[in-house]
Formats: sequence, C-alpha cells, structure tokens
Amino acid sequence: MINEKESLHDIQILDPELEIIDAHHHLWDLPGSRYLFDELLADLNSGHRIEATVYVECSAMYRSQGPEELKVLGEAEFVAGMAAMSNSGRYGPTKICAAFVGAADLTLGSEVDAVLDGLAACSGQRLRGIRSSAIWDADPSVNTGTRPFAPKGILSSSSFRRGFERLAAKELSYDAWQYHPQTPEVISLAKAFPNTPIIINHVGGLLGIGPYAKPDLFQNWKTLILEASEIPNIYMKLGGLAAKRCGFDYGTQPTETQLVRAWSPYIKTCIDLFGPERCLFQTNFPPDKVAGSYSKIWNVFKKIAVDYSPSEKKSLFNTTAKQLYKIK
Repeated sequence: MINEKESLHDIQILDPELEIIDAHHHLWDLPGSRYLFDELLADLNSGHRIEATVYVECSAMYRSQGPEELKVLGEAEFVAGMAAMSNSGRYGPTKICAAFVGAADLTLGSEVDAVLDGLAACSGQRLRGIRSSAIWDADPSVNTGTRPFAPKGILSSSSFRRGFERLAAKELSYDAWQYHPQTPEVISLAKAFPNTPIIINHVGGLLGIGPYAKPDLFQNWKTLILEASEIPNIYMKLGGLAAKRCGFDYGTQPTETQLVRAWSPYIKTCIDLFGPERCLFQTNFPPDKVAGSYSKIWNVFKKIAVDYSPSEKKSLFNTTAKQLYKIK
C-alpha cells in the first residue's frame, strides 16, 4: 500500500545502479489477489536495477490431478513458463524466476527423490532448494497468515530428516520457514546436516504479537539469532517483516522513515552477526505490499544498508543470493 504522499512518481530511487537479486518473491492468482508476470514486471521496471529473481514456493498452480505428493510439480511447470517468457528477451533484462525454491513433503523420507527429480525437470532445471512450512506455536492466534500450522516439532521427526538427507545428495538447499521461538529446532537440523545450506526466511520469523508483544522481544529474538549465526551452514534472509504477526505499529501506510526505524534493529543485527556474505535481501512480494510499493521497499533496504561498504552491499544485495541459488 502506497502512502498518498509517496506516489510512485514521487519516490526517488536510491542508488539506481546497484545490481540486485530479489532472493524471495511469489507469483499467484488468488481470489482478490493477483500477482503474475505482468504485475511483477511492472514492479521490476519501477526504477531499481533487478538483475534476477528467485521464486519461492507458495502453493501456486498445483496440479489438480495425479498422486498427491506430485501435485506440487504444477508449480514447477508454472515457474518454467514464467522464466521462458523472461528468457525471450521481450520483457527487459531481468532474469525472472532464474532460480526456484520448490515444495516437497520431506516426511516421505527417501521416497521424496521422485518429487525432487520431478521439480527439477518440470522447472527446466531451475530447482535450487526446498521450502516446507514448520510454523507452530502453542498460541494459535499468532498465525495471521493463510497456511495452517505444521505438526509440532516436525523438523526433529525421523521421517522429515530422512527426506531432508536427500537434499544434500541432490545439491539442494533448504529455506527454513518457522517462527523465531523455533530457532533451536533449525539449529539442531543444521548441526545434523552440516553439508546442506539452510536459509532462514524473514529474519527468523519474528513473532511480536500475543504472548510475544513484550519489552524483551528484541533481546529474546537476538539471543536466538546469535546462536543460529554461530552455525556456518545457516544463512539469513533480510525482509519479510511487514506481516501482522511481526507486531510493528506503523499504521496502514508507513513512510520509508517509519519502515527504516522499525526494521533496522532486526536487519542490522542479522548482518552484524552473520556477516554480509551470509545475508541476502528479499522483497517477499506480494505479501509485503502492505508496507508499500516495490520501489519503496528496496529504498528502505538501501537506507538500512547505507553505512556498509560497497563490497558488503554487493554481498547483501547480489552475490550471496547468486552463489546460494546458483544464478549465472
């Protein structure tokens, strides 16, 4: 949502030559919410220099028929189509959907191989990793999104870990999506599988509402993030802080200044703890449109990162994502 005082024509693009990889976005066509190629393209052409994008699973375009575990292949086929349009060269220089993080039921154990191979083939060999929801909390009210809770403790289950083991064999990474109090579960998983890169989404899945809306929220979050940063195969995505569950009270139409003030402590803590070479910016569009336009979100990130060196900015905005997701 764009502030009436900050229309697209009024937003001044900061550092427009900085090359960016958008490390996390979605495409979908849902009742009342359409964000497909044309909508993304308009955002990509709004002023920032987006070199490539990473599509992350969102249950879009699943097959309506066939074995249940293979319905996710429809999303891979969808991604291949979007990437093919981009590769035609008719829509500008950005490599849209250059990499794909798909969905697979890792509790299938070793039988998940068929799903992983299918995702790779159907996406035109763009598969770089798997994301599966592990969100859970004792208070169901903190789940302000559209997906249900995962089974409690799924990351520790033997069946899940048998499937997770197959990721290294396929040279795939894992995008971890859980709430910040579950960080110890991610740490345990990373220690058990040191050869698999684990990319924590949304600065750890911050919960700032309900029982977590307390003065010690930031310190409790930071303690867990510090522990995660000590594990070398864990990376951190910077962004995804616009959701209601994060608890920021900046109104329905925040300015860039308000967003910088709210998000800086979390994003800069991650950068300082993990280092720029293990952090990567993401827009999480279209969900994070509630905080503002695509161009505004990148301006906010650039303002937060203003004091880092040119080489550090290059890692944060480009090369970390490029290396993790093997974007050429």
